[in-house]
Amino acid sequence: MIETNRIEFKRELTKDLDIEKEVVAFLNYREGGILYIGIDDDGTPIGVADIDGDILRIKDRIRNGISPSPMGLFDVTVETVDEVPVIKVFVASGSETPYYKTRFGMSEKGCYIRVGTAAEPMSARMIEDLYAHRVRNSLRNIPSPRQNLSFRILRVYYEERSMTLNEHYAENLDFLLPDGRYNYVAFLMSDENNISVKLAKYSSTDRSQLISVSDYGCICLLQTADRIIERLKIENTITSQKTYKARIDSSLWNEKAIREVVMNALIHNDYTDEVPPKFEIFADHLEITSSGGLPIGLTQDEFFSGVSKPRNKELMRIFCDVDFGESLGSGMASVMKTYSPANFTFFPHFVRFSVEYINHAILSMESKTSESGRINAETGRINAETGRINAETGRINAENGPLNAKSGPLNAKSGPLNAESGPLNAKSGPLNETESLLLELINRHKGVNRTSLIALAHISERTANRWLSSLTQKHLIERRGSKKTGGYWLVDSSHIEK
Repeated sequence: MIETNRIEFKRELTKDLDIEKEVVAFLNYREGGILYIGIDDDGTPIGVADIDGDILRIKDRIRNGISPSPMGLFDVTVETVDEVPVIKVFVASGSETPYYKTRFGMSEKGCYIRVGTAAEPMSARMIEDLYAHRVRNSLRNIPSPRQNLSFRILRVYYEERSMTLNEHYAENLDFLLPDGRYNYVAFLMSDENNISVKLAKYSSTDRSQLISVSDYGCICLLQTADRIIERLKIENTITSQKTYKARIDSSLWNEKAIREVVMNALIHNDYTDEVPPKFEIFADHLEITSSGGLPIGLTQDEFFSGVSKPRNKELMRIFCDVDFGESLGSGMASVMKTYSPANFTFFPHFVRFSVEYINHAILSMESKTSESGRINAETGRINAETGRINAETGRINAENGPLNAKSGPLNAKSGPLNAESGPLNAKSGPLNETESLLLELINRHKGVNRTSLIALAHISERTANRWLSSLTQKHLIERRGSKKTGGYWLVDSSHIEK
C-alpha cells in the first residue's frame, strides 16, 4: 500500500499532528479519502499503542475542530494491515464545501484541499467559488412540516445499542434550524411523519397484475427500514431445484447485498421533493428505486468503486450509529461482491436497482425441458425442442438446428443468444457441457458476475474460472467492468456471424 491522492499515512497521533487539516482536505476533495494512523511514510505498518484512546481523541478533534459539521461524513475504525492493527479514518466528500478548521474560519489558513498526495491550502478565489456554489438545499436546512414531534422510537433504537440520547440530542443529531425549530431530518426520524414508503408485489413480470401494496412509512425511518427488511426476508423464500447435477436449495436474492441496497435507497433518497423510495417484487425479479439520481459531482465509476458522497449525511450518521449499514464507504463494495453495475440503471432524477432471482435461470431451463423431461449430459446440448445439452456434438440447438463449429444456427425463438445473429463464429469450436451451461446463464442474466454464475451453475470457483477463460478465448463472452468491482460477463456479440 502506498500514499495516493486518496490515501494518507501518519505514523502516530500526536498533539502536533494536524489531523483536522488532513480531514478538511478530504472533505473538500471530490473523491474523499482515507487517513491511516499507525503506518510509516513508506507504507510499513507499525501499529498504535492506545487504539481505543486514539479513536476517541480523533473523533473528538474532527467533531469539534471542523465546520460545517462533518458528522455523517467520517468513520473511524480499526483495520489490520500485514497482521498489524492500525486506525483507519474514512472521509467522504462533503456537499457543504468549503469545509474548514473552525478556529481559523473560512480562510486560507482554515481551508484545505487534496492535491496529489498532500493537503494544500485553498486560495481565496477557490474559497469564494466553492462557497458560492455550496449546496444549501439539504434536509438540515428545510423546516419540518410539523413542529410537535416526538422521538420515542428513535430513543429505543439508540438504547438497544447501549447509547442514550441526552437532553442535547436534537442539537447533536442536527435536528434543529438556526432559529431552534425542527428541520426535515427530525421530521423523518420522528415517531410520525407523512412519508409513505410502499412495497408492491406483482404476480406478473411487469406491473400489470398487482397482488398487494403495503405501506411501511409514516413512522421513524429506522423502523421503516426494519419493516421492509423483515418483509423481504419473508419473501426471499428458499426453494429447491433439481439441476442436471444435483438438487440444490437457493433463495431468490442475496440477503446481505439486498439489505445494503435497501439501506442505501432509504438513506440517499432525495426527500426534498417528498418522493420516497419504492420497493417492488415481481414474478421474476426485484426492483428498488430511489429518487434523486447520483449526487452532483459523483460519476458512475466513482459510485461503483466505493467513493462515498452521502446526499443526506445526517441520516447516514444516524443509520451508522444504530448499526443499520456497512461502514462508511464499504456499502457498495459489499453489494458488488454479489451483483454488478449492470444491475443498476441511472436516470436524471432516480436510480433503479433490478435483479433477476437467483434460481430464475434454473426454473426457465427446467420449464424448457419439461416436455422431454431431462437435460441430457450424455449428448451435451441444450435443445429448445427436446430440452437437452448434447456433449457429443457440442452444440446448443435453439429451434431445431445446432450451435455448431460449422454452421448450426442460434435462434432467439427458443432460448437463443441473439434472434438475428445466426451461427456463432466457426473458430469457437464445440462446447462442452459446462461451457454450454455458462453461456446460457450469461445470456439469460445480462451482466451476471462470477459469484452469481457459480451459484447458478452450482460449480466450484476453480471450474468457473477455467471455463469462463475458455469461453473468453473462443470469443463467445467478454468481461466488462473494473477489477476493483470484480467485473461482470456479457455475450460477445461482435463474434457472432451476421
